[in-house]
Amino acid sequence: MSRLLVVEDDADTLTAIQVLLGHGGHEVIPATDGRSGLRLLHQHKPDALILDIGLPIMDGWQVLERVRDISDLPILILTGRGQEREKVRGLRAGADDYLVKPFSRAELTARVEALLRRAGTASWAEDVYDDGVIRVEPATRTVFVENQEIHLTPTEFRLLNTLVRHAGNVLSSSQLLSLVWDDPTGLSPERVKFAILRLRRRLSPDTSNSPIEAVRGVGYRYRPPAQHQNGKDTLSVRR
Repeated sequence: MSRLLVVEDDADTLTAIQVLLGHGGHEVIPATDGRSGLRLLHQHKPDALILDIGLPIMDGWQVLERVRDISDLPILILTGRGQEREKVRGLRAGADDYLVKPFSRAELTARVEALLRRAGTASWAEDVYDDGVIRVEPATRTVFVENQEIHLTPTEFRLLNTLVRHAGNVLSSSQLLSLVWDDPTGLSPERVKFAILRLRRRLSPDTSNSPIEAVRGVGYRYRPPAQHQNGKDTLSVRR
């Protein structure tokens, strides 16, 4: 039996999905808005997510972005928006499949079953990164520098989270474009360069002592304070 989280604000549609997938042997966890959906996601860690786009409080695009920050959970988007550009946007943002309303019961069941067959066990990167100076909390998308919360744009958060998860390792501009930007097509390495500069300023006004280092001709790396100051290959991560 698979555990499925369904985030849908239309009561009739939500009930129909619950009944249909429940009869198929799945455990269905319902949510009617984006914020409660994220809360239930962290609480239950489902096997797949069925996500409406037009949600109250926090729309489906925001939910999709936050889920992709912490998990490779399979995601099926349900929406009444059938334009090609919307489908492309959803798939590039990290959705695995896209189903336009109205849909048949048979098609929904088939797509969910196919999604579960293709996907392995979802991985979750919820561990808090904390090196004593910088603390990154993926579940809440908050960042603290010396216990003071700082506010980052979604791209800046993904960039910092990617760098600290590979602390000590050099990532090329191409790797960062692939890992951080939803659609890196047509973006140049200059985009990474300027994003790094902005992130350094966010972390500290003294960018000359930033833990984010440029490795000439190679890329960028995050060096935790102990490494940055002492040149040692040590790392402290609190979970």
